[in-house]
Amino acid sequence: MQKALAKEGGLLGLSGVGNDVREIRDAAQAGNPDAKMALDHFTREIRRYIGGYMLEMGGLDALVFTAGIGENNDWLRADVCRGLEEFGLLLDPAANAATRAKEADLSAPTSRAKVLVIPTNEELVVAREAHRLLLARKPN
Repeated sequence: MQKALAKEGGLLGLSGVGNDVREIRDAAQAGNPDAKMALDHFTREIRRYIGGYMLEMGGLDALVFTAGIGENNDWLRADVCRGLEEFGLLLDPAANAATRAKEADLSAPTSRAKVLVIPTNEELVVAREAHRLLLARKPN
C-alpha cells in the first residue's frame, strides 16, 4: 500500500497522466477532465496552505515562488494568486508572463505584499549537505 501511494498517488493518481505538471497541463488543455481536476486540486492545496500560514502569521509580507514549478510556470503563479487581492497581494500580469527561472519581483505597484520568484539550486543544497555529513563522520 505504501509503495502504491508513493508511486501511483499524488498528481499521477489524480490525473492519470503523470507527475510532471507540464504533461498534466498539456493534457488538461487538450480536454482531459482528470488532468484539469488534478491541476485544480494542486492549485487549491497551495492556496489552502498560503491561507493557513497567513492566518497563523497575521498577514502576508511576501509570497515566494521557487523550485522548478514555481520558477517556470506563469500560469500556476497566476492561478495561485487569483483572488488574493483582498489580502493585499496583487500580481503584475506582464511581469509574471515575462519571468521564467530568474529572480524577479512580480508584484503590481499597488500590492501591499511582494510576489517574488527566487530560483533555487537544489543540487547545490544536496551537495553541501552531503559534504557536511561526510566531514562530520571523518575521524579526527
